[in-house]
Amino acid sequence: MTRAVPATVLADHAWLREDLDRATRLYGRASPRVLGTIRWYSASSVLVAPPLESLVHTGVALDPALGAITFDMYPDGRYVDARSRRALDGDVAALGAALGTALEAAVEAIATVTGAPSRALWAVAGDSVANRLLWAGSAVGDPGRAMRLAAEIAEAIGPRLPRPRFVHVGRKPVVRRASCCLIYEATGGEKCASCPRQTPAEREHRLHQLLGPS
Repeated sequence: MTRAVPATVLADHAWLREDLDRATRLYGRASPRVLGTIRWYSASSVLVAPPLESLVHTGVALDPALGAITFDMYPDGRYVDARSRRALDGDVAALGAALGTALEAAVEAIATVTGAPSRALWAVAGDSVANRLLWAGSAVGDPGRAMRLAAEIAEAIGPRLPRPRFVHVGRKPVVRRASCCLIYEATGGEKCASCPRQTPAEREHRLHQLLGPS
């Protein structure tokens, strides 16, 4: 069973400190910097989904403001989904501005509580924006439009957000990530196939193994 949690918790220092305890139970003991980054990697992807997916699927973005978004979460703290309670009045530039405001509030709070560098947290957010748009665009058969939207939205957010980068693995477009989720530091597991903390050749080889030649 999931529970509804307002996205404003991402700017609540007390909630974020409690969330580090949840992260320890989920992933193991690690520094607040590592655990905070892991949690933001999950949260940011779910946070940006409602406005970006609605834009791609309907042409109208939902409001990305923290006060408009509600998370569905499992009791152990895992993010399941999110929804926005209203549409956004405006174009892609307006969406970028509103999304930038929401992301900035969360990034500043998480950086303060966990010690994770703001620049690294913005990189995570940029990859979340790029991935969510690409997934939505691929679902409707137009990944090219999604990649163009990613550039437009990033431009509207401003220089805080790294510009989305895409590469092709065979014929499949994938995000060339700028961020590392750091989960391997907490779990002792392997880096993700798309992790930027490996050589380009290794990353390409692992992505081809994962996604296949087509």
